[in-house]
Amino acid sequence: QVQLVESGGGLVQAGGSLRLSCTASVRTFSIYAMAWFRQAPGKEREFVAAISWPAGSTYYTDSVKGRFTISRDNAKNTVYLQMNSLKPEDTAVYYCAADRFGVGSSSKSGYEYWGLGTQVTVSS
Repeated sequence: QVQLVESGGGLVQAGGSLRLSCTASVRTFSIYAMAWFRQAPGKEREFVAAISWPAGSTYYTDSVKGRFTISRDNAKNTVYLQMNSLKPEDTAVYYCAADRFGVGSSSKSGYEYWGLGTQVTVSS
């Protein structure tokens, strides 16, 4: 069983930055593809970014390309989401997800494990 714990959310003004972190309680973190999804009130959970295993290829939804960066530190069992130039429409609960030997899917069904989420609120 893999436990994922997100941190780093908060309230920020439009144009600001936040860095989310997700730490996994697993021995072999490096073999997991990791992703970030988000869910705004009244909306479906949507894909934001992913980083695959083993090549570490990265994928982003169009609305965050050029603003968000996903990265990982396997020594710390942690994946990050650096979010710059934040917009009010980025407001959501952000969830971390993990998939063993994953390819970095953009589908929710591609991930076995989920964190509880961290709230990001961007004020205008």
